[in-house]
Amino acid sequence: MDPLDRIDEIIATVEAARAVPMSRTNFMYDRAEMIALLDELRSELPGDLRRASALLEERDKIIDAGRREADRIINEGETEHARLVSVNEITVSAEHEGARIIAEARTEAQRLRDEVDDYVDTALANFEQFLTRALASIERGRDKMHALREIGTFQGEETERPLPF
Repeated sequence: MDPLDRIDEIIATVEAARAVPMSRTNFMYDRAEMIALLDELRSELPGDLRRASALLEERDKIIDAGRREADRIINEGETEHARLVSVNEITVSAEHEGARIIAEARTEAQRLRDEVDDYVDTALANFEQFLTRALASIERGRDKMHALREIGTFQGEETERPLPF
């Protein structure tokens, strides 16, 4: 289950819990059941955080690989340029060809960097959206909880259970 769904489930559970008699802020709910819900949420969140960390590591690897490939292409271009220049009969032609190869290598390197940046930006934007939704869900839950506290009671279902504390 998605951590956001798990948070919504916990909020719904709190909203449905029976109020403690003569108390406007306390409610009754089975402690073991609430702890079980929170343990499930805790077990899901590290997975998402690990995926985000793995995504960042993957981004760094892709950027490094792109840089290495760009450097390799540039070095090949410079090597080819130097080889062509060393030949006396085609010196002028070789200089132009070498410059073209270097320009192509730099263009290709920039293209690779741009692709990596776009990929990483998209992945981070997706993760940002996930975190934004999670924060919004938490904020809604807290707002509901505060609103219910202010009116003095939590309205629950017929199957209300007292909290053990």
